[in-house]
Amino acid sequence: MGIDGLKKRQHAYRKGHRGEWLAALALTLKGYRIIARRFRTPLGEIDLIARRGNLIAIVEVKARPTLEQAMEAVGYMAQRRIDAAASLWLARQQHHARLSLRYDLVAVLPRRWPVHVENIYTAGG
Repeated sequence: MGIDGLKKRQHAYRKGHRGEWLAALALTLKGYRIIARRFRTPLGEIDLIARRGNLIAIVEVKARPTLEQAMEAVGYMAQRRIDAAASLWLARQQHHARLSLRYDLVAVLPRRWPVHVENIYTAGG
């Protein structure tokens, strides 16, 4: 990889961290507790796992120019990977039967507060 490619990757990595930080802040201010960031499994990764009561929000964070582009960026294959990772995470929780799972998106848009879209898709959908 050339120096330009490395710089682009580093910029994207920093932008992703910044977006996840903003998303976590926005969710915290809405009453969620962030219980995991960048939860990685061999099957997939979850950007944020947030909890409010018995609700677990599996949150995908997308930094895009528009909300529509952020929503379109969570395609079928990404949904399957996120769902597989969420299933592994949930199976490891002691009281998993009491928890309800929801798949959300936080869109990090230019010069705007992050937009939280609840229930962007359903598992297995």
